[in-house]
Amino acid sequence: MLRFRPVVWLLWLAAMLLPLAPAYAASASYRYDTVHSQIVFSISHDGYSRPFGRLHIAKGWLRFDPDDWSTAATELDIDLASVDMGDADWDKAVCKPALLDCAHRRYAHFVSSSVERKDDHHGVLHGQLTLHGISQPLSVPFTFNRVANTIYGLHTIAGFSATAMLDREAFGITANAGSIGQQVSVWLELEAIRDEHAIPTSKEQP
Repeated sequence: MLRFRPVVWLLWLAAMLLPLAPAYAASASYRYDTVHSQIVFSISHDGYSRPFGRLHIAKGWLRFDPDDWSTAATELDIDLASVDMGDADWDKAVCKPALLDCAHRRYAHFVSSSVERKDDHHGVLHGQLTLHGISQPLSVPFTFNRVANTIYGLHTIAGFSATAMLDREAFGITANAGSIGQQVSVWLELEAIRDEHAIPTSKEQP
């Protein structure tokens, strides 16, 4: 009988830990991979074309359970000073106080309020975007691509694709109305790395 005790103990331990598995999955937290995440935007240039620009995520976190989207939440900061229009002088012009005002309002901030699930891979993220010192509600349709380990097993990654439409004048960016379009199309390709310390505690939040 003694030789079976280790087996019995292992079975008991597994039975005790099994109920914890769903709770662990539901509380999964991620930090945005600022290298592999990209934000691209496009806006009319005097009606001739809709040139593209890029922005970088400075930091942010995500809480996501593929089986229960009701627990999902996210918060992130976008570095406006990282704007890349493909030309250094153009970047400086976009960063001026009349437009993005990168020197005084460097970061745009988004915080979610709820997630509306459409099916297994599609949903709408509802929240609030603060840009140029003004906060406005924003809904972001998104596609959940997958959660999986990297090919070398170093990290667990959650991947999403999303789109949004912004009215720049709603955020007080009204300069050059005759040459710069009002509606801004935004595309987000996001990767987040599983990190149990990604979500700041109340003491760490500003």
